[in-house]
Amino acid sequence: MEDPRKSLILTGASRGIGHATVMRFSAAGWRIITTSREAPPEACQRDPNWTHHITADLGDPDSRAEFVRQALEALDGGPLHALINNAGMSPKTPFKERLGCLNGDLAAWREVFELNFFAPLVLARGLAPALTKGPGAIVNITSIAGHAIHPFAGSAYSVSKAALSALTRELAGELGELGIRVNAIAPGEIETAILSPETEVLLPQIPLQRLGQPMEVADIAFYLVSDQAGYITGTEIFATGGQHLY
Repeated sequence: MEDPRKSLILTGASRGIGHATVMRFSAAGWRIITTSREAPPEACQRDPNWTHHITADLGDPDSRAEFVRQALEALDGGPLHALINNAGMSPKTPFKERLGCLNGDLAAWREVFELNFFAPLVLARGLAPALTKGPGAIVNITSIAGHAIHPFAGSAYSVSKAALSALTRELAGELGELGIRVNAIAPGEIETAILSPETEVLLPQIPLQRLGQPMEVADIAFYLVSDQAGYITGTEIFATGGQHLY
């Protein structure tokens, strides 16, 4: 018997925005398939809508390909209604020095691009047939750092997120004829466990004078894959509290 629930595949699900996204879609009764390099939080494991978690390193080409195979197997020939590419990484130095273009290891740049850019591309290609059956929608989580120099985010991370913004546009153009919409969310300073303690100095630059909450990003993702956003594609929404205006 075919599962009547809509299906979501979410990457980077073990914490922060990913965990909030699981809760948001589960509250709406979606079937949720996730992946991360770590096991999901215990609270999420108890969620009846979290049907599959596939442990994978999406920065590794072989592991990435295996994830696509297992995800399609979990869908069992059924439709995929949403793919949210949330997994990402930003290398840091032990001395809290910003990694720029001149002092960053080129091997680290390649590692960043494998996860932040190539993983969303490969997943979009591999899961396109299932998304066509939905028809489904893709949401890429980019960053405010992809649009302006950020005091804490390194250059490799920032450039990879700028590339992901461009990929969002290109995918929207190509996948539109298949009925697949592709959009992006560019978060600013979101209150998660990986947020730098120094982020507080940026509060005066945020018109809303506060940090964003993971659920606020999850709500936007839910809207972008919903029927209410049925004529929106190739768009990037800034979830920054207005920080991107300056």
